[in-house]
Amino acid sequence: MSETRTRQLIERYLDAFNRSDHEAMLACLSEDVARDKSGGGREIGKEKFRWFLGLSARHFREELSDVAIMTAPGGVRAAAEFTLHGTYRSTLEGLPEARGQRYSLPAGMFFEVDDGLISRLTFHLDRAAREAQIESA
Repeated sequence: MSETRTRQLIERYLDAFNRSDHEAMLACLSEDVARDKSGGGREIGKEKFRWFLGLSARHFREELSDVAIMTAPGGVRAAAEFTLHGTYRSTLEGLPEARGQRYSLPAGMFFEVDDGLISRLTFHLDRAAREAQIESA
């Protein structure tokens, strides 16, 4: 896949993320997509990813701004750096009580692309910084 087509795929995914359009996000993923969890570990499969999106949406509303997308030669890998803006909507076990607290922090995603779809996705954010912003809000 060319770097241009990879960039377009990542742009579609991130646009769907900002619209909270889970079906459009899932359409960008391979059936056996690997999601590297920010706390460690890996989950495989689009259905597990669907479950993760639903759980995340229950607790957080997030949008990306200042997005910079980078693609590797050949388009097999890509990365996106951005500012993550969120609202903590519903209490998640291990975090403080949710009261609509807002947060904003730098974050990034790393992608692997195979046959025109995202086959691996790693979302990196500083969870301690997010928690600190939630606690102080």
